[in-house]
Amino acid sequence: MRLLVISHTPHYRRGGAVVGWGATVREMDQLATLFDSITHIAPLYPGAAPASAMGYNSSRIRLHPVPPAGGEGLINKLSIPLRYPGYALAIIQERRLADVVHVRAPANISLLALFVLAVLRRPRSRWAKYAGDWSGGFDEPFSYRFQRWFLTKRLHRGEVTVNGNWRDQPAHVTSFLNPCLTNEELAEGREAARAKRIGSPIKLLFVGRLESAKGVGVCLEILHRLQKAGLTAELDLIGDGEERPAFERFAEHLAVASQTRFHGGLPRDALPRFFSNAHFIILPTACSEGWPKVLSEAMAYGAVPLSTAVSSIPEFLERFSTGRTIDSRDPGLFSRAIEDYLSEPGRWQEHSANAVKAAQQFSYANYLQAVRNLLKLPALADPINA
Repeated sequence: MRLLVISHTPHYRRGGAVVGWGATVREMDQLATLFDSITHIAPLYPGAAPASAMGYNSSRIRLHPVPPAGGEGLINKLSIPLRYPGYALAIIQERRLADVVHVRAPANISLLALFVLAVLRRPRSRWAKYAGDWSGGFDEPFSYRFQRWFLTKRLHRGEVTVNGNWRDQPAHVTSFLNPCLTNEELAEGREAARAKRIGSPIKLLFVGRLESAKGVGVCLEILHRLQKAGLTAELDLIGDGEERPAFERFAEHLAVASQTRFHGGLPRDALPRFFSNAHFIILPTACSEGWPKVLSEAMAYGAVPLSTAVSSIPEFLERFSTGRTIDSRDPGLFSRAIEDYLSEPGRWQEHSANAVKAAQQFSYANYLQAVRNLLKLPALADPINA
């Protein structure tokens, strides 16, 4: 069985090898255990690769690179239709050899791929993953709304997987848990969480792009409010972005720079020590999210999530009985939630234990079984530490 994947996952060259965004690369390595080969059509960017990028472990995966398109600014957006002929040619060529096509939406290239699948008859096995907010609750590009409508109507004539469960969800739209953890990582997390207790200093963690929309400034204000309340807290920020210098100045302005550590982008294998230390994983985002993998990664190590009420996050945290979702980005509400946990350490302990338990559901082993069931594939042959 041969799988064709079409995505907007950024790839780069590093020392003669091709590397890609770590979360997707890890997922592709796992999917490779279900197929004889995977061809991944995705953009290859010039310039240095970020630290979080990694290479594929599986020799079954081949990248079909295409030029990137889109980005900030009018000129970059106008480049999108200019890239479409090349994208279409790559998709049409590669789909002839594929038994299954997997489109990862929403993105510019996925929009085109869905149109191509609506026209072409083969291969008959098609699976689209919508990684964003299926409810469309945030102000988002029209193309995202259109791709959701297209998938809802099943115009691509295939299956769809989404984060969370939604009202009036069509039969061909299946709720999936976003995979991100190996059995080894789950065991390591359980061991790290076993002795974890909440106390001083309170350890806060943010992992993601350093930008206002993701809530980095809100994180700094949460730290400031805890400090004003007489509490000792520390904030680790993992990630990078153009706004980082502004956030560093903002930390100085709030007089929390000495309690804030900007680590920049880090490789995936550097994150467990931060997950192990964190009491809370903070996500005051205003972005369209599906289920951010960093939440379940941190939860595996006993970190309690505090997030804005975005997409499937409220549903899952309520189901798992862990953490809190907050209906606004008001840093006062976040800091008050932390103070509530400090006044009831037993409740934090319970939610930490529940987080560890819930994280087991986000294993690659569960994901591979779900994909098998969705696509009616034969039994697993050689899972990679699933």
